Amino acid sequence: MHRPLKASNAAEAVAQARAPEDVQEAYIEHKDRLLNAIDTAKIILGDLRKFNKESWVVRYPQLQEQPEEAEPSKPRKPKGMRRSLSFPDDPTFQAEVVVNPAREGMARSVTLASIQDASDEPETPEVEDDAQRLIDASDVAEFHLLRLDLKLGAHGSSNSPASLVSQLEKSSIANLLDERISSAVNHMDKLRTRVEDTSSKVLVTGDLNAGKSTFVNALLRREVMPIDQQPCTTAFCEVHDAVAENGGKEEVHILKEGVPYAMDDESTFTRANLSDLESIVSENEDEQQILKVYLSDTRDPSSSLLSNGVVDISLIDAPGLNRDLVNTTAVFARQEEIDVVVFVVSAENHFTLSAKEFLTTASKEKAYIFIVVNKYEQIRDKAKCRRLVLEQIKQLSPATFKDAEDLVHFVDSAAAIENGTPAFADLESSLRSFVLVKRSKSKFMPASTYLYHILSDVDLLVGTNAILADKELERAKEDLSKSRPVWEKMRNEREALDENLEAVEEDGATATRTRTKDLLTDALERVGRGELGVEQDAVRLPSYPGFFGIWDYAGEVRRALLTSLDIAVKMAEDEARVTTSNAVNRITQLGDEHLPEGVERPRRVFMPEAMFSIRRSDKTSRQRSRSTAGGAVVAGGLHGLGIGLAQRHDMLETAFFDLFDVQHQFWVHFGDDKVADEEKAVTALGVASVGLGALTVVGGKALGARGVLEGVVRIWDMLENESARRWAAPVIGAVTIGLSVYFILELPSTIPKTVGRRIKASLAREGEEKGEDFAFVDGHAQRVSRETRKVLRLASWDLKDRYRKAMEEKAREVQGAEDVARTATKALEWFIEVKRRSGEVRALVGRAASFA
Repeated sequence: MHRPLKASNAAEAVAQARAPEDVQEAYIEHKDRLLNAIDTAKIILGDLRKFNKESWVVRYPQLQEQPEEAEPSKPRKPKGMRRSLSFPDDPTFQAEVVVNPAREGMARSVTLASIQDASDEPETPEVEDDAQRLIDASDVAEFHLLRLDLKLGAHGSSNSPASLVSQLEKSSIANLLDERISSAVNHMDKLRTRVEDTSSKVLVTGDLNAGKSTFVNALLRREVMPIDQQPCTTAFCEVHDAVAENGGKEEVHILKEGVPYAMDDESTFTRANLSDLESIVSENEDEQQILKVYLSDTRDPSSSLLSNGVVDISLIDAPGLNRDLVNTTAVFARQEEIDVVVFVVSAENHFTLSAKEFLTTASKEKAYIFIVVNKYEQIRDKAKCRRLVLEQIKQLSPATFKDAEDLVHFVDSAAAIENGTPAFADLESSLRSFVLVKRSKSKFMPASTYLYHILSDVDLLVGTNAILADKELERAKEDLSKSRPVWEKMRNEREALDENLEAVEEDGATATRTRTKDLLTDALERVGRGELGVEQDAVRLPSYPGFFGIWDYAGEVRRALLTSLDIAVKMAEDEARVTTSNAVNRITQLGDEHLPEGVERPRRVFMPEAMFSIRRSDKTSRQRSRSTAGGAVVAGGLHGLGIGLAQRHDMLETAFFDLFDVQHQFWVHFGDDKVADEEKAVTALGVASVGLGALTVVGGKALGARGVLEGVVRIWDMLENESARRWAAPVIGAVTIGLSVYFILELPSTIPKTVGRRIKASLAREGEEKGEDFAFVDGHAQRVSRETRKVLRLASWDLKDRYRKAMEEKAREVQGAEDVARTATKALEWFIEVKRRSGEVRALVGRAASFA
């Protein structure tokens, strides 16, 4: 069954009715537009690569279908497709978007579904032109050329691009996209070369035994290509017009591998006779040769495809796709430089897996594929064969299916080699029209289709990244609204915090120093009066044991008074602990007031009992323990103040003057005003007791009454005159009575005062000799104050360091959010500009594609 010729012939007649100069002028005009579009698209891709590397990591989107239910009472109009947008490297990002297909002069738009309602979505025009048919509606939300075809391998269950992309980092995905964009730029260079080239290359390919060589011979009306046992399947045989290109000489040029072919340079090829073609290809079946076959077609130019008088045509007979992987890959690579693909398929076998893969790849660039279903006359159920083939074509190349009347032909090439057949004549007419008259489809359409696809991918890429940039801009602004006020508040309050901390430290140290000084001064004054420095049950003055225990009594009084001073020091330290603890709590309050929420508070715990502890090395501890009573730690054992007054041997030693302080009494009665008036108020009994005391103490030991009497007798013997004897008796009596009263009444109260006075004087003298830091009152006040200051300074430093780190963290947050906002704003503006430029290029491509 053959189709009538009038339809295709009428279309060709209309095209040929145009003036040749008009057709050529229009062709050149559209060629220039297409070249301009290619150059501009390359610039856009180059800018995209640069932007991806320097300004914004372009993210790879995933668009998953969101099913929608149409209202049964209301017919659904064609609309943009709703999709769920996500990014494999950021599983937290999810957004519902609307994807609208690209049309002439318009980019493929991607908008948030929340921005425009379904009723406001733009409708897709019902009228379709060539430009619109370049993009299949089913692929509106898919990448065509920038798809990352990654697979998980043996352990994966899915071969979708997202399967492995989800395991990659942003930079890895960006690098993969960069490689794909670079490949697209290189391919566009080839496209430009093909558009500029005035000749047309027609690739005849198909599966093994599909009848490619037979089909070429039928086009030439000569048996030139060897057809026995398919010997030409390993070589690319390019058939050229010998008259137009080789001076009318028919011959074969065998190209040398790795050397660019030049017709006028015989070093680049080897000549052979046309009759040797069969032997050349049969003897080199294992080599991939390229043969230039120059052939003369004696037919009229209106009938011949090769010698048409309009365009230089080269017919390329390619190896079979399914012979082996090497040859199949070579054909795939070669099709990139081809203007027209004539795919020969056997009516007996239809499309194999290799054929389907080839057509799917080729249709990404070439919307239209010229398909020849060979050996059709041998099929018994021709209607079934036609239906099955067209169904497969619809899936493989939708644009070809829509023009199936002109592009899909069912013929028998073997029967048409000599005289042709009506079906083959129809095929030749359509092929001539497709290659010569409708050059926009054969010459421009591959480049236009590729540009549409790459621009559509760019639109999808920048559209989804624009949404991401807008989201990141919103998030950055939100982060700034939270972090910037906190950071500014911390910056403004930092000086106040430092001042408050210094005030707390200074106030605490001053308070402990003042309180320690007051407490120890009072205690020392009490001791100087013979009283305990502090009133506590832990220490009491000893009871007077009597005259014969007076020496031990003085030692015990000294130890009690010194112990009371140590207790006073301990009390000062305890009060300093309380003051320091309150100050530390104030520092904690300052931290709560100034540190922002979410910032960890200082975790250091203040232990008051650790204050004033003596930390020494083991050696020092052993040395110290030998000089202390049992190695005990006592108050004041720091800063050179000794190990405690009550444990210092030099302070505990009892002396004669602890009993009778002759020097003090002398200064009381005969000294200047330096001695207090109350100390001068002594009775005559006291004077007598001093004199007698000087006589009754020998070697630091108090004598008994017997020794006193013996001294009196000796004195009496020395008296020789009567007058002396007359007054001696009353004096001796008075002295005896004074001594008795003194020992009985005065010593219990005088000794504590004398001992206390001597302790006070000893501590004062020690301070004068060693300096203020070793003075009892001032030294301890400085020591306690320093300990308090050390604790408060450590707490303040801890808070300051925490505040500084928190402020630096907030500053980094602000800086990071500002950087993100700045980058996102720049990216958003850039993406919008790219979409505008893409629309302009699309308009140029559309006008070039519509030329026929």
